[in-house]
Amino acid sequence: MAWDFARELARWGPGAPAAPRLRDARAYCAGVAKSHYENFTVVSLLLPRRLITHFHAVYAYCRWSDDLADETAGGQTALDLIAWWRQELMSCYGGEPRHPVTLALRETVRRFDIPPDPFLALLVAFEQDQRVKRYDTFEQLAGYCANSANPVGHLVLRLFECFDAERAALSDEVCTGLQLANFWQDVARDLDIGRVYLPAEDRARFGYSDEDLDARRCTPQFLELMRFEVARARGYFARGAALLPLLPRAARVDVDLFIRGGEAILDAIERQGYDVWARRPEVSKVAKAKLLLGAAVRALV
Repeated sequence: MAWDFARELARWGPGAPAAPRLRDARAYCAGVAKSHYENFTVVSLLLPRRLITHFHAVYAYCRWSDDLADETAGGQTALDLIAWWRQELMSCYGGEPRHPVTLALRETVRRFDIPPDPFLALLVAFEQDQRVKRYDTFEQLAGYCANSANPVGHLVLRLFECFDAERAALSDEVCTGLQLANFWQDVARDLDIGRVYLPAEDRARFGYSDEDLDARRCTPQFLELMRFEVARARGYFARGAALLPLLPRAARVDVDLFIRGGEAILDAIERQGYDVWARRPEVSKVAKAKLLLGAAVRALV
């Protein structure tokens, strides 16, 4: 069945009955992962079987968090729902989870001794999405990425039981790079919902005005702006690649795939001359298959 968040919220939102049995909660998280995000199925092919259930729980938590922010009425309604979800999260650390996602997640945080910080940071980012629609500086945008993207990398490291300060810092480079690549891929889509992630200081530097932005004008200044932002994102991937030899082989495959997938998005932007207004840059299914095959082969080397 296709993912319908309004239906899921009506069934499992505030005031819902107690969570199901753990077995059913795990099955629910698997369904969330498999029904919503096609790339998760690809990534899961490369995961050790012992970790798949835990990745499903973490993914389902992230999916619900994201949809509470973006698939509801927004504004105060979204903020109230995120506040409820924060309470559900904390029930994993003391209390009785009532939601199938948090019930399954409780087993994961106990098994891997995961602190609440990365989960909470994601909620801070989703709350920020309700209050901040444009960013003045890249520093501000990087601060947003520190909550919206980097915690996911920390969670991956913890699931592979290789989290430490050095790996976390390099993971942050990868995750911020992925977030930036997605921003530059979705400039038009984000503007459709009133969000602008191209920092005002960068737009001013290249002479691309707010009027040009709102009119979606593809000017020489815009193309130079996008060239700069793509190069900036590539720098994050280049620095983050130093993480790969520090990872166990199983984790290395997935992180390698993440890096190359992000670089593929940037390549797609570059191939169409940086004009992301004309059409959304896409990575073809054939290209994705090649990335998967390449990651698997490199894991055997």
